Amino acid sequence: MSEQEQAEIRLDFARLKQEHADLDTAINAMIAQGCDPLMIQRMKKKKLALKDKLKVLEDRVIPDIIA
Repeated sequence: MSEQEQAEIRLDFARLKQEHADLDTAINAMIAQGCDPLMIQRMKKKKLALKDKLKVLEDRVIPDIIA
């Protein structure tokens, strides 16, 4: 993998990580305000999907090394 590809992956990773943090903040605010539980559940699903994408990107940059 070239350095440019790694840089692009790291940039995507940083963007997704920020979006994940933003969703976490939004979900906590919605819970505190007593918003619709269905809407909160949808946001949590989106947050979980972002976490999965983050894991995939992380695995591409840092491959597993079997000792």
